Amino acid sequence: MKKVCKLCKIFVEGTTCPICKGNQFTETWKGRIYVSNSEKSEIAEKVGLKIKGEYAIKTK
Repeated sequence: MKKVCKLCKIFVEGTTCPICKGNQFTETWKGRIYVSNSEKSEIAEKVGLKIKGEYAIKTK
């Protein structure tokens, strides 16, 4: 199961979040968004995502 940073909602493979440098993760999430170009994505702009990557829509 993939783990997600509780604060940034980005999927993380290591032990540290690449965005906030935190280590608070959850494996309980729903939905995914993949941002390949945050500058051109209307969804990324509305949600406030500035870095490309795979994000969870909802975490617990």
